[in-house]
Order: sequence, then structure tokens, then C-alpha cells
Amino acid sequence: MNHDQTIESALIALNRVISKSRVHFYKPIQVAEILYRDRVHQDIDLNDLESYRIKSKSWRDDISRILVGRCSTSSAKFQDNLFEENALPPSLIRLLGIRNKQTSGGVEKHIYAKFEEKYSDLSSALDYAITRRDNFSLDQFLELFKRQLGLRRSLDKVYEIVVYALFTSLIDALGVEISVDIKDKDSFLLFEFSEFANKILGESFSHTQQKYPAKLFRVGVTNAADRGLDMWGNFGLAIQIKHLTISTEVAEDIAESISADRIVIVCKDAEEELIYSVLSQIGWRSRIQAIITFSELTSWYDKAIKGKYSNILCDKVLSNLAEQIELEFPSIARNDRFHNFLLKRGYR
Repeated sequence: MNHDQTIESALIALNRVISKSRVHFYKPIQVAEILYRDRVHQDIDLNDLESYRIKSKSWRDDISRILVGRCSTSSAKFQDNLFEENALPPSLIRLLGIRNKQTSGGVEKHIYAKFEEKYSDLSSALDYAITRRDNFSLDQFLELFKRQLGLRRSLDKVYEIVVYALFTSLIDALGVEISVDIKDKDSFLLFEFSEFANKILGESFSHTQQKYPAKLFRVGVTNAADRGLDMWGNFGLAIQIKHLTISTEVAEDIAESISADRIVIVCKDAEEELIYSVLSQIGWRSRIQAIITFSELTSWYDKAIKGKYSNILCDKVLSNLAEQIELEFPSIARNDRFHNFLLKRGYR
């Protein structure tokens, strides 16, 4: 293989890493910062992985804070997968470094151009949620993510956001409250642990019944293979969203990985029967409060956006949807920072 073909294979490997990357782009950014360090500071040896393996995580995090407002929370092992033979081992990174120097940072620029492209697609999806008040379609909104290779890897998060936006809007619009009370306010235990009651249950808890608005909370950062909890409610509910095909083993793990007694699963229509079947076999069906299919979810969205009470629900649902997209993918609101970053680096 000649020199040019070898560099070409390194570029192919890089683009493969880029295409597999989720929206936050942590691994491609790490590659760009390794190449930038090699080109500008010249204090690392691209053939020697240990000269940059750990340090490059800090370089990546510095840029990630600027561009996406957060840092990678994946395990060290997952982060180091970047340097394995099936991704970008030092031999290929060295070749990328050669091309990068030949082009005065051209490989770095290519990586950040792909980052910008991915967020352009994401901004289009956000614009759809904001501007389609009268004809918003959940199917069309999800299709924006499904057909864009750069966004497809984050589809699990998008489904989570879609479920949260509708559910939290309905709970709020319905005025749902939860009540908490101590059965025996004269209990010697309450007297003995009065400081606990005041600090954990609330200062007035021992005197009156407490009422709180019912709320849903997203658990937050998960990785693509996570099978744990997606959402929980302060009224004792756990919610798990599955947009991928579910095997028998995954169905079992859904029940085994969530300790709540009341679980709601949101899944593809075709998966409903399998989940019920598996959970019945292992004796855990009683823990499942409900299974909601995506067709039901779509129907509820249509009612909220275009139905009889859309004047109450439409703006609330779409506002929550847009807010959660911006929270999950914060660089949408960081265009100025990204533009300034590109100018400072000389990529523009």
C-alpha cells in the first residue's frame, strides 16, 4: 500500500468514528485536539499512545465545555475504545497527523465542520418543534432524526425527550398533586427522630399533611446501551423508553434493573406482546403498571397539538419539547462561542 492510500485509509477510519459519534461528538473532538496539540505545541509523539491517551481527555473536555456545555461521563474503558484497532490506533492517528500538518490543520477543520453539520441538522429539528404549532407531526419530527445519519445515534435521547415533554405537560395541565402524611403524629419515633423529620421530610411535616405537585424527572446522561431508568415520578412511578428491538434478555433486564414497584414501558407496537410474555414468565408482570406503544404516543400528541384542548396543551407541549432539546444538546444556544472558536483556531 502506498503512502497516499495509507493516509486515505486513516481518513476513512476517522470518518467512521465521526459517523458513529453521538451528537456531543466527544471522540471526534478528542482526535481533533490530539492533532491540534501535535501541530501547534509539538509536545507529544503520535506513535506513543501514552504521551496523549490521558492528557487528550482534558484537552477534549476543555473544548467540550465551550461547544456543548458538558464533558463525557462515559467509563474510562469506553473512552479508550477510541484507540483500539477497529477505531483509530496510534498508527492511523500518526498518518492523520501527517495530513493535518500538510494542510495546516485541515483534518482538525474537517472534524469541526462535521460537528457544525450535525448541529445544523439539530437546529432544523428544533425549528420544526418551534414553528409548527398548528401542524406539528410527531412522526415527521422523529423522521428528522431518523433520516439524518448525524442525529440517528442520539435517537434514544430524542424519544426520551418526546415522552417527557408530553407526559410532564399533561401532569401539569391536569393539576395532579401528591399527598404525604405520617399516620401517627404522636409516635415516639417521630419525637425521637424529630431532627430527621424536620430535615428530610420538612419542618412542618410533623404537624400537617403535605401536598406537592406531581412531577416527572429525567434521569439524565445515559449511554447508547443503557437499559436502566429513563424517568421517574415523585409519585412512585418509573418510566423506561425502548426505541430499539427488544430481545427476551433485554426484556428481563428491564424488570431486573429497575427497583420500583410501578413501571411504565414505552415501546414499539410490535414489542408489546413480547414484553408482556417475558415478564409473565419470570413472574414480574405485576410490577408493570402499563405498556404504552409508540402509536398511542403519536395519538396523544395529535390530541394535544390539534385536538379539542389544544389551546391548553399545544404551546405547553412544544415549549417543553424545545426546552428539553436545548438542555440535552446545549450547543444549539452556543453558536457565537462556536463561531469564535473557529475564528480563533483559524478554521475560518
